[in-house]
Amino acid sequence: MKSPDNKTELPEDGRVADAVAQNWVDRFAPLWSRPYLRLSRADRPAGTWLLLLPCWWGLGLAVAADPAGGTRADVWIAIACAIGAFLMRGAGCTWNDITDREFDAQVARTKSRPIPSGQVTARQAGIWMVIQALVAFGILLTFNKFAIMLGIASLLPVAIYPFAKRFTWWPQVFLGIAFNWGALLGWAAHYGSLDWPAFVLYLSGIAWTLFYDTIYAHQDKEDDALIGVKSTARLFEDKTPRALFVFFAISVTLMGWAAVMATVSLENKLVVLVGVAAAWLFGMHLSWQMRRLDVDNPDICLYLFRSNRDAGLIAAMFFGISALM
Repeated sequence: MKSPDNKTELPEDGRVADAVAQNWVDRFAPLWSRPYLRLSRADRPAGTWLLLLPCWWGLGLAVAADPAGGTRADVWIAIACAIGAFLMRGAGCTWNDITDREFDAQVARTKSRPIPSGQVTARQAGIWMVIQALVAFGILLTFNKFAIMLGIASLLPVAIYPFAKRFTWWPQVFLGIAFNWGALLGWAAHYGSLDWPAFVLYLSGIAWTLFYDTIYAHQDKEDDALIGVKSTARLFEDKTPRALFVFFAISVTLMGWAAVMATVSLENKLVVLVGVAAAWLFGMHLSWQMRRLDVDNPDICLYLFRSNRDAGLIAAMFFGISALM
């Protein structure tokens, strides 16, 4: 199958170029559903994890900080965040593909996506986006009123992000604002309000996003330069390792600070140590990524980007342990 520019051969079965090999969408999903699931990045699950994990960080830290501990409601919050992350990541990616369809058609890695490759129309994608968002909203309504309003407010950075690469060299900041909103939401879903540890954890997540999405953006830097798309990868170029170290240091420091702020007043000081351990082990994983980094190797960049799921899970697991103590 030819791409719309009639120059590049696209996979006959509609597979997306950077999808996970042997993913469940391409193997098992009904044929009619595959273009829509590809719009939602269901064949590329790393982004769903990166949206979900800050939610679990915020919830875990909130429960750890609460002298009364957790309740059955917190179990539902964790499950609802997982379902909501899948749906809202899908809706956000669909919106991104609608707004970026002309750019995507000019980039080797993205021209196989459903809209530029002709698998779906922009109108069909828009309907799919609304369906996903409405189901996610129904789940959000099971939270407290404050968390509901906070969840609705997250739509603003989600709407802005696809346009950021047109007017700033720092679109990753806008992605971080949107993708780490769950750190605030997870805390608010437990307490019904926000406090400083949640904000500090949120800032840690934004720095983390700058770290991993700068690595991700190096895959497309040559095509982005040709079509005029801005990114931190193009901004930093060969100074990327230095910039990544700054993002890494900020993220780890703020995560540890959030853990201390949230739990230092508790009688059980072991909870504080476990929270700090979450930040330390998280940082160890980011340090490992920096040692493996080769910004001129797209395969390495994609591999390291996806590995951030494991970094985030390490922190989530230790926050979860502190919540159970």
